[in-house]
Order: sequence, then structure tokens, then C-alpha cells
Amino acid sequence: MATNYERAFEERPQVLAAWGELSGAIKAGMDLRRYELATLAAARRLRSSYCCLAHGRVLMERFSEPVREIALDHRAAGLDEVDVAVMDLAERVVDDATSIGEADLQRLRDLGLSDTEIMDVVLAAAARCFFSKTLDALGILPDSHYAELEPELREALVVGRPIASPSV
Repeated sequence: MATNYERAFEERPQVLAAWGELSGAIKAGMDLRRYELATLAAARRLRSSYCCLAHGRVLMERFSEPVREIALDHRAAGLDEVDVAVMDLAERVVDDATSIGEADLQRLRDLGLSDTEIMDVVLAAAARCFFSKTLDALGILPDSHYAELEPELREALVVGRPIASPSV
């Protein structure tokens, strides 16, 4: 069964295919956990419930992360300094990429990230802007199966549009 986001692109399947290629290329060069943290940070800033739910679930299932705590305040969730800096950068990309300066990037270098790893975080956040904004502008609701998440986790990840009602 197609997801709501797949149905959203029925008129432009080539765009969905291109999105898959782009996101796959970004993920292929990056640690998956780092990609998911950066994506969750960007999605929260974008108020994208769909992307928060999807990527929060990946963090929870693949990495046993305390997703609720990360979603509510990643700085107080027990993450290491690198993870916090990655999420901070992803938020800055969403908020105002023009405000990011050399000192911001140097912070990540000082924590051991290479310029390529920094670029990967920027790419993940910038790509999330495209996808999240497309879904939200088209009124696409997160799939109803996300309602099965634990209520407190669900509440932390639903930051914009509500979860779709189950089809009858």
C-alpha cells in the first residue's frame, strides 16, 4: 500500500524518484545515525510532523535513542557534544543559512568533523527543507500507522499537521 507521501507525488513520479536518488546519495556518504539526528532537528524546526515521525521512528528502532527527549530538547537529552552540534547546525540551516559563519563551522571541525562531514549535515538539513515543505504545502498528513506510537512520543513528534485518521 502506498504511503501518503508517495500518493502526493502521483502527478510527478519523476520528482519522487529524483528525491529518492538525492536522499540516497546524501545518506550513502554519512553515518545513518548522524543523518537521522540532523534530519530530526531540521524536521522539528520545519514543523514537519510527517518527517519527525518517520525519522524519530528510525532513531528509536535502529539506534534505541531516547527520541522523545531528543525531540523535546536535544541539548538536555544526554547526547554527546558532536551530536548536539550536528543538530544545532541542522536547525541553523533551516532557520537562516545565511547567518552561518566560519566560526559555526569551526566548532564542528574542533569536535573532529571533516569538511565533508559538515557538508553532509548541511545537505541533510537543506534536502529536508525541500521534502518537508512540499508535503506540508500539499496538505499531506502523516500516515495513520504513526498513531500506534506511544502517546508521549507521538505528542513530541507531532509538531505540525496531525496524523491521518485510519481509512475506513
